Amino acid sequence: MKSYPYDRLKRPVTLRVTSVSLKLPDGTRDQLETTAFSTQQQAVALGIAGHADWVSATIGLSATLPPGANAPDAAWSELRVLAVVTDGETNARTSTDLTRDTEDGRDWSGSVEVLRDDHLGRASLAAYAVGTVGGVRGRSIAETDRNWVVDTISDDPVQELRLEVRRASFKKSAREWLQAYADAPWAVDASARVPTVFVNTDVEGILGLLDSNGSTVESKVRDLLVAQMATDVWTAVFHGAIGDLEVEPGAGPVFPTGWRGEVLREMLPDVVPGVHVEEALRQVHRRRTGDSGWVELQTRIHYAAIRRADATRALAYVIRGLEQMNRESET
Repeated sequence: MKSYPYDRLKRPVTLRVTSVSLKLPDGTRDQLETTAFSTQQQAVALGIAGHADWVSATIGLSATLPPGANAPDAAWSELRVLAVVTDGETNARTSTDLTRDTEDGRDWSGSVEVLRDDHLGRASLAAYAVGTVGGVRGRSIAETDRNWVVDTISDDPVQELRLEVRRASFKKSAREWLQAYADAPWAVDASARVPTVFVNTDVEGILGLLDSNGSTVESKVRDLLVAQMATDVWTAVFHGAIGDLEVEPGAGPVFPTGWRGEVLREMLPDVVPGVHVEEALRQVHRRRTGDSGWVELQTRIHYAAIRRADATRALAYVIRGLEQMNRESET
């Protein structure tokens, strides 16, 4: 966990989205239903109303500071609460002051505006309590421990990993790196802006298998294939995210922005269970860069990938389907 040379609150800020509205090109506003945001997922889906040409979104917020924020003997003064939207893809950053609901209360509220032209896909929304500590203004004394995701495209408010799937002939691809994997059914590019899965069209029958549907044997095999592909993807993007961490001197690794941070926050609880995600990040980074422990951790990483791919459920579904088909053929 990151250390600070001054007193801070011991618990995080709680942030809730209370409303979402879109400003349209004609100046009118569309107040979105509560289905546009999910407190459980901590995600906002601005594409849910189907307005591809919206100009900006106003997100209503409510933040609660942990106990001790207003203590008379607190080490800070000039307390403020900021809502901050950041986008690692466009380097956009927007901050807005929230307003205290009551004079001595710990609840703050307000809204933040998200401009459509500032974002390509998903942005991160967090809240920070800042104050003057030791004569230094603007010091962070608490923040959210899990940021909200603001998805400017999706119609489903979930913090899921977005993937791009492309079909290509590996042997003839203009991407020279794919040619080295000509005998592989698929390959994952974890260095792209959005993780990309390339399906090798040179593998005979793979496209027909992936496009199959219904209750045929082919569709059952497809489900297993997709589950295996998803497991490989989650494993690859985890390694891609953990292999390119920014490390602050004396404080350890910090969560990256964009999909890499989302992947780590999603998988780390299964990779290093029972600890806070920041401590899990430190442990994994220490094992990866240290003398031992990294190889032993691969089983946990693979397990986390299997869970995210929902491979067990896919396998059970296939087994039940095959058993049913066998019973039907016997009658």
